Amino acid sequence: MPTEPNRVELDPPRSTQPVNEKAAPPEQPSVRRADDGEVQERIIELIEMVAGSADDYDAKLVRELITAGLKLIPDGRHTGELKLMTATIKELRYAYRVFGQYPDAHKVTIFGSARTPEDHPDYQAAVEYSRLMAEAGWMSITGAGDGIMKAGHEGPGREASFGVAIRLPFETSANEVIKGDEKLINFRYFFTRKLMFLSQAEAVVCFPGGFGTMDECFEALTLIQTGKASMVPVVFVEGEPEPGKTTSGGDPGKAISGYWDGWITFIREQLLSRGWISAEDENLFYVAKDPHDAVEHVLRFYTMYHSSRYVRDDLVIRLNRPLTDEQIETLNEEFAVLVKSGRIEQRGPYEQEHDHLDLPRVAFTHTRHKFGVVRALIDRINSFA
Repeated sequence: MPTEPNRVELDPPRSTQPVNEKAAPPEQPSVRRADDGEVQERIIELIEMVAGSADDYDAKLVRELITAGLKLIPDGRHTGELKLMTATIKELRYAYRVFGQYPDAHKVTIFGSARTPEDHPDYQAAVEYSRLMAEAGWMSITGAGDGIMKAGHEGPGREASFGVAIRLPFETSANEVIKGDEKLINFRYFFTRKLMFLSQAEAVVCFPGGFGTMDECFEALTLIQTGKASMVPVVFVEGEPEPGKTTSGGDPGKAISGYWDGWITFIREQLLSRGWISAEDENLFYVAKDPHDAVEHVLRFYTMYHSSRYVRDDLVIRLNRPLTDEQIETLNEEFAVLVKSGRIEQRGPYEQEHDHLDLPRVAFTHTRHKFGVVRALIDRINSFA
């Protein structure tokens, strides 16, 4: 069996079948339907030829994947669509194989501008942050370009870095730190690249950047806010303001205002005040004072908390060590708003769980919303340390 990764899926699907396929047109006649009994028997034979057995659940999932692929031709999908789907599967398979060689290492994804000069305070802050995380035993994942991405590799060095590059005509393929390394992965599509950024990381740290950085930051926050991704710390960091530089219209000689200060102002004045986000959503991110503060915030998140997932509607939070009865009572008193029915209880693993079975758990039937409050719950659990 493969080694269990640190990062686990929050809400594993019970089935890979679409919830409703009524909107799709009827399947077109073909020589033989892909879900025909004889075709399925041949697929099983192929799986057994390659893997030795087609009886377990993983083999069933591969059979569904092959079946879906066979349906594409009678569906009439054009070449461009077939190329996209084929390249997607190949990219993801290769990326998972690369990351799968380092299942035990904690990983942090670092976002930021490719245009940040090496003498800029943000660049130096990113070097310091990634170096400190490497000293704590973590590996860094960046987009492998220049600017903040290069800084995120420079701090830990090549050995503790992953490069998740995107092929663009106007940017170099990889920075000099990660170029040629076996942990450099090149992607054609942004969506497959972003999946690896977020699925492999136990923390997301954002430095100032442009459209791409904002896209990545907001996607991370959206996935956590909606419960589509496991809870991880999302931290915003920047270097010391540059004396003598001002924002447009600022006073000469006055230090430029903080990047994340402006971002927070926008969030509160344009989103929170209009009701587009909730007050508890501010719990989902943290603005660090400096690289050291950012490191401490990430490491503190994992003092008691280990990981979480759903079993049906029960949110299961795995812990590094058990809580006392008094601490469980405190959680029930302070976080009843999250509980749909019953109570927050400490227990062992559910029958449906197959990873980290040795860890204690707290679990409850969750309302499936207010994930900003879920983050506050995790912070409260960590405070017991």
